[in-house]
Amino acid sequence: MQYSGFVNQKPFSKFTSDYKLNNIEYDKRHLWHPYTSATQPLPCYEVIGANGVELTLADSQVLIDGMSSWWAAIHGYNHPHLNQAAKTQIDAFSHVMFGGITHEPAIRLTKQLLSMVPDGLNRVFLADSGSVSVEVAIKMALQYFACQGQPNKHKIITPRNGYHGDTFAAMSVCDPINGMHSLFKNVLAEQIFAPAPQTRFEQTWNEDDITPLADLIAAHHNELAALILEPIVQGAGGMRMYHPMYLKRARQLCDEYNILLIVDEIATGFGRTGKLFACEHASISPDIICLGKALTGGYMTMAATICTEDVAMGICQSAPGVFMHGPTYMANPLACAVASASLDIIATGEWQQQVETIETWIHQYLTPCADLAAVADIRILGAIGVVETKVSVDVAAIQAKFVESGVWIRPFGKLVYIMPPFICSEAHIKQLCEAIYSALDE
Repeated sequence: MQYSGFVNQKPFSKFTSDYKLNNIEYDKRHLWHPYTSATQPLPCYEVIGANGVELTLADSQVLIDGMSSWWAAIHGYNHPHLNQAAKTQIDAFSHVMFGGITHEPAIRLTKQLLSMVPDGLNRVFLADSGSVSVEVAIKMALQYFACQGQPNKHKIITPRNGYHGDTFAAMSVCDPINGMHSLFKNVLAEQIFAPAPQTRFEQTWNEDDITPLADLIAAHHNELAALILEPIVQGAGGMRMYHPMYLKRARQLCDEYNILLIVDEIATGFGRTGKLFACEHASISPDIICLGKALTGGYMTMAATICTEDVAMGICQSAPGVFMHGPTYMANPLACAVASASLDIIATGEWQQQVETIETWIHQYLTPCADLAAVADIRILGAIGVVETKVSVDVAAIQAKFVESGVWIRPFGKLVYIMPPFICSEAHIKQLCEAIYSALDE
């Protein structure tokens, strides 16, 4: 069948008047953006192009992107290698179901992932998004112990100030007080929360820091299936950076008490902290790892949950004999092809020098913010720069100032931070940091 064109249909009459609105006004009336009110939505800026580290707005203003599109576009925008991978794959086929069918893009991507991830991880579940990968990881842990004849091990322990996504199992392991999901407390699975690690990344390790987690695991290990945490950097729950020894001790506790260790590297994976994966700072390997965001270089949604052979075999050794999960767009060939191209770039190793240099520049240009009256703390690691303010910022007002300064930075709460693309120049980082200083100085 040949497609001759689109059917020319008139819009529904109740929306006819709205079709006359400009894009921003129409968006305001009908589109729901992340973490935004329908009654008082935050202002939106229309992007009409993106190239390198720059976003072009509808009014032709160009902004340096300090967020990597929520930490994903590590190679920048409109990258020729990623573009070509997408074009080549879409000309072949863009999607087929993964049930009973496989394809070369998924196989190639799996080979690349298993060559990169920490030792021992061997089975790859290709999911739709970061939140789904966390759902899959938790489900793996629960089914693993159920299939070992230990259905009593059905709870998850996690440090406070964590964030793992907005779907229901993921929400259950986000901080129940300081997180974004307290409204759903009565319907979420009740998990066990340990105090957040306190020893900062750059400080001397304090062995007392692991005691609260150790005590809780000792008291509850008979009902614990897994410990889930964000290694080294807690993301949207507070952008806190903690000591690698906490992670090393956590691995030891999991081994001692027969608990699976799940590391959520959705935000930290693929070089962001200066290591390919943040758990490498502690020289540990998890039982399950969750990857996403930068996996496709920010081109499209995709994630991976990767587990050890022991976990995979343990899940399938008794009824129902299979892992009961299967997203419609699992292992989407187009996403796999672009992810594979992104990992090609990572495999060159160039990211290591890029991230190391960006960290130096962020130290140089962001540290002066510590002298501002509005600032409570500065935190920097790899290609991450965080300014914590003493009171929550007015997002709409400060965002407008950033746009005026030619940068795109999206703060939340008391946190004004940057996670720029790895291809940024010194001039880009300088402009991003100086924009933060200027906005907070006012």
